[in-house]
Amino acid sequence: MGDASKTFTAFAGYRLIASGSLPSVAEAAKDWLDRDEGAPVLILDDDTCRVIEVDFRGTREDVLKRLGDTPDPATEKPEQRGPGRPRLGVVAREVTLLPRHWEWLNAQPGGASVALRKLVEEARRSSGSKDRVRQAQETLYRFMSTLAGDEAGFEEASRALFAGDRKLFTALVQLWPKDLRAYAERLAGPAFADAP
Repeated sequence: MGDASKTFTAFAGYRLIASGSLPSVAEAAKDWLDRDEGAPVLILDDDTCRVIEVDFRGTREDVLKRLGDTPDPATEKPEQRGPGRPRLGVVAREVTLLPRHWEWLNAQPGGASVALRKLVEEARRSSGSKDRVRQAQETLYRFMSTLAGDEAGFEEASRALFAGDRKLFTALVQLWPKDLRAYAERLAGPAFADAP
């Protein structure tokens, strides 16, 4: 089932019906569907706002069992070992560069791999905050387009989000149903971290 600290949120139409661990959210969604409340249920990963597919057939226990199903190691194929150092988490992949880039990399102490790792770490340090804001904006936009795409002011709120205009964004989402607005405002914090 993955990381125990991950959280998920279920919406039935515009109504937030549960937030928390995937099993607790799936149970609440199953209960909602069993009551035949009419609105379709979507479960979102709170970190990415990607829709999580849950098979709601059968009983609550059936649903929870399927969430916890993990592949049986006895029936899994052994992992193919390739280049790299898998025990250290190093994975070999193809990189396409011009000949002058390869010449420079190969001339660096430790070779191309060490030089590339150093360049990536330096870039991550220097653009870390911008990357976090960009990822938060993409997460918020994914939520907005999934559940609020038909709401009044959606296009303008999207433009305000990517322009970093928190004040306009907040004003526009006030027109949305209460639970959609609250979730969007919750996601907006990191998305506007660099905004005044």
